Amino acid sequence: MNKGVLRSKGKWLYFLGSGDLLASNWVIENLSKELDLKFDLIIGEISYCFKTISKNFKSKWSSIMWVKNTVHHQSIFYNKTIFNENLYNTNYKILSDYDFNLSLFANKSKVKTVSTVIALCEPYGVSKNYNWSLYKEEILLKTNNSIIFLKPIFSIIALLKFLIRKIAG
Repeated sequence: MNKGVLRSKGKWLYFLGSGDLLASNWVIENLSKELDLKFDLIIGEISYCFKTISKNFKSKWSSIMWVKNTVHHQSIFYNKTIFNENLYNTNYKILSDYDFNLSLFANKSKVKTVSTVIALCEPYGVSKNYNWSLYKEEILLKTNNSIIFLKPIFSIIALLKFLIRKIAG
């Protein structure tokens, strides 16, 4: 992602994951009128595709992001200017996009939300494995984006999420 950012020439950047698709041939054309440079991000929705079933995921740019990832990079158009000061932290092998979005939220980036499904996403990526290393990374990135005193709270939330995933199977 950082290599793409550094080589890009456009005013807006979009990242599509491996195995993911744009929701339609016209999604970029339809959203082009929403790309207002006074915003840092334009956020839409994604649809998780399970064989013959799809489930829409409505992004939520709010403080709930401190509990769980409620915005996925496949639903975001990034104003290139936000990368003048920040790039993805490659120390996070799984959640660098979550870390980046959380830091943008903490820094009060200007966001416009749209009710448009932007991408069709596979639900089988590495961030969907829900192993303990994912949650350890989550604890670290949340602590690094806030204050160390919140680490016990982030640790408890991560442990509860991990246990719920294990029990639910």
